[in-house]
Amino acid sequence: MTTATPATAALRSRRRRRALRTLAFLSPWLVGFGVFFAYPLAATVYFSFMDYDGFTAPSFAGLTNWSYVFGDSPLFWPALRNTLWLVAATTVCRVVFGLGVGLLVTRVKRGAGLLRTLCFLPFLAPPVAATLAFVFLLNPGTGPVNGLLARFGIDGPAWFGDPAWAKPALTVLAVWGVGDLMVIFVAALLDVPREQYEAAELDGASAYQRFRYVTLPNIAPVVLFAVVTGVIQATQSYTQPLVAGQIASGAAGGSGRPFEPGYPDKSTLTLPQLVYQQGFQRFDYGSACVVALVLFTLALSLTALLMRRRSGVAAGAAGAGG
Repeated sequence: MTTATPATAALRSRRRRRALRTLAFLSPWLVGFGVFFAYPLAATVYFSFMDYDGFTAPSFAGLTNWSYVFGDSPLFWPALRNTLWLVAATTVCRVVFGLGVGLLVTRVKRGAGLLRTLCFLPFLAPPVAATLAFVFLLNPGTGPVNGLLARFGIDGPAWFGDPAWAKPALTVLAVWGVGDLMVIFVAALLDVPREQYEAAELDGASAYQRFRYVTLPNIAPVVLFAVVTGVIQATQSYTQPLVAGQIASGAAGGSGRPFEPGYPDKSTLTLPQLVYQQGFQRFDYGSACVVALVLFTLALSLTALLMRRRSGVAAGAAGAGG
């Protein structure tokens, strides 16, 4: 049996102190991660297998909640389709429009500061106030948008009162508040080396070719950031679809009965709304936890897919360059 030498013991002591010091610095994050993420996630998984209404003690229900959500619930699949639709439409439109406004701002010679301010101001509007304003603007009977379309002989749609137009109207609302992405893209565009543009111009590259082969490769990490955060934000759509449905249906501040989200005809129902409805209106916490886990898995899967594709593209470009 070998005994540790004094040097070895001292080395182990230094490593132990270093590990404890590292844990001390990490402790705020570890506590926050455990209290606000790990424990709620574990509790959600636990209650998804329980019959629990928030008042009586939970009882084991097996896969009953899961089979109800995926097989018998009339709201889950419409909510999932609407959420995926909003994720795809709002993310793509916000990134494309934000990049376009950023390019415009960086090209303007005079009044660039005023233009940046005007483009950023809508982002500062509270979500409820912005939604109220858009419902008023897109009101099929008295709204100025349909009134303007009528001047050109166009019969405007019902917007938030039409299941076919409610989600496009929400997309327009999301694009209107694109000032946050505009600021990020402006900073990234101004950081692109001017020498690369000059070299491309000397080689006879067109404006599209300069954008394709100079601008995009340099701002690709920022575009990925915008897409990932846009996906996460879109999967959490709750306030604006709910407020738009309430105002368009005339239920806001009404009779006092709980409002069933999704107006019109479940077209604006999202998974976060369904979580709230199942858990806090119908007191079916087991089914609400199942929907919450589906929402978490959806956001995690989409984010991981985007990150993996970005890593694959970067590795391929590095290999081609080598």
